[in-house]
Amino acid sequence: MGKLLVIMLVCIFMAFESLEALDYGDALNKSILFFEGQRSGKLPVNQRVLWRADSALSDGKPDNVNLIGGYYDAGDNVKFVWPMSFTTTLLSWAAIEYQNEISTVNQLGYLRSSIKWATDFILRAHTSPTTLYTQVGDGNSDHSCWERPEDMDTARTLYKINSSSPGSEAAGEAAAALASASLVFKSVDSNYSSKLLSHAKSLFEFADQYRGSYQASCPFYCSYSGYQDELLWAAAWLYIATGENKYISYVISNQDWSQAVNEFSWDNKFAGAQALLASVSIYHLYINQVLNWFDILTFDVSSIIMFVFTFGCSGGLLFTRDSSNLQYVTTAITVLFHYSKTLTQARVGSIQCGSTQFTVSQIQNFAKSQVDYIIGSNPMKMSYMVGYGNKYPTQPHHRASSLPSIKSKPEKIDCNGGYSYYNSDQPNPNVHTGAIVGGPDKSDRFSDERSDYSHAEPTTYINAAFIGPVAALIGLDSNKTSRISSPGQLAKNITNSY
Repeated sequence: MGKLLVIMLVCIFMAFESLEALDYGDALNKSILFFEGQRSGKLPVNQRVLWRADSALSDGKPDNVNLIGGYYDAGDNVKFVWPMSFTTTLLSWAAIEYQNEISTVNQLGYLRSSIKWATDFILRAHTSPTTLYTQVGDGNSDHSCWERPEDMDTARTLYKINSSSPGSEAAGEAAAALASASLVFKSVDSNYSSKLLSHAKSLFEFADQYRGSYQASCPFYCSYSGYQDELLWAAAWLYIATGENKYISYVISNQDWSQAVNEFSWDNKFAGAQALLASVSIYHLYINQVLNWFDILTFDVSSIIMFVFTFGCSGGLLFTRDSSNLQYVTTAITVLFHYSKTLTQARVGSIQCGSTQFTVSQIQNFAKSQVDYIIGSNPMKMSYMVGYGNKYPTQPHHRASSLPSIKSKPEKIDCNGGYSYYNSDQPNPNVHTGAIVGGPDKSDRFSDERSDYSHAEPTTYINAAFIGPVAALIGLDSNKTSRISSPGQLAKNITNSY
């Protein structure tokens, strides 16, 4: 365990080597702006990313359903509801937990709009109590083309789960997304919030009653960790959103599902559920109703802290695997910042992990080092967020930004015609501001080549997981005594639910 402390301190030291001051407010603004560049459907009049235009306006037509809107998942033109739902849950978690911090840089309205663009689509995709559309677009044909979403002529094939072909992971995550979003809109649009919560309950019942892995129902984004994590994650969010004891009873009765893991991702939610439930247990401590199985003082720290060190770090960055590694970094620090906040609420100044003691400040500083690495404090001396700082990726693996805007070149660029741009060594003609790419390899190298999708492709869930941590740092920067010393917003939401 002592080795872990050494790794932590080395990573912090290396990541603190920076050539310029880091502006967390600017990073937050741009990370939210990114989502406007990922929009599908009819764009609103207040659209700020002007190189994009309306696209995929007939989605859902083969089944006579309206599946217009939502987000393109990454650098392609397919809409995947499972990772889109995870993205939505992460965005909502940030909006709930760091509302004050996000408001100080005037981004709360934009963040709510980003969430609503996704939740409107998820509501449309949930066409009956036991039907959820999980994908729009044929992944194979889409991935064989390089064309703007505005020009798409590949099949917009529809995929769905239902009682005879279930996918509890996708339905469970959609339930978590809508339950968490219901809290975001509770004080600003109570009718919309109630609608979200009603669908969340229905989706959870569907996921639980018709248990089956999405592994058997998916063409892409298949499940590897099973559906138990999504069911716990959804039940936790539903408890926070409703205060109904049946949801926490569900968690308690299925507590044996939970396990120590080495990632928090679109596929595996155990670490996120554990961190979320830790804050729930703090609420119970406040009202002297301690959950028998989840006392924060005896919590298995390895599930929250240790998983981020499983694979060590290189040059200061956590490293899980060499395919879009920053997705695991951003989700890990989401959990670390939330858990450090929970420890502070419990008046626990440090935690014992084997023979090593970690203080709350050490946990926060380590998480900060990861944010700083992403936006410039790294061996390459570059930001991995497009448009942030003086040096950043210029060739993201992203169709829409790598092709001329339809507004500047209205002539159609067909499936094969786009490859002349794909093979170009010139920067993308459209700067996809705020996009966080997959990141460097294990040796901190980054080639900035459009064809290197493992490192150069942005995804919605990388950006979504970054927003909470960078918002936390805005709060820590503005008040060095730290706003996390007061009871958290999640506990307040539970109280308000009764």
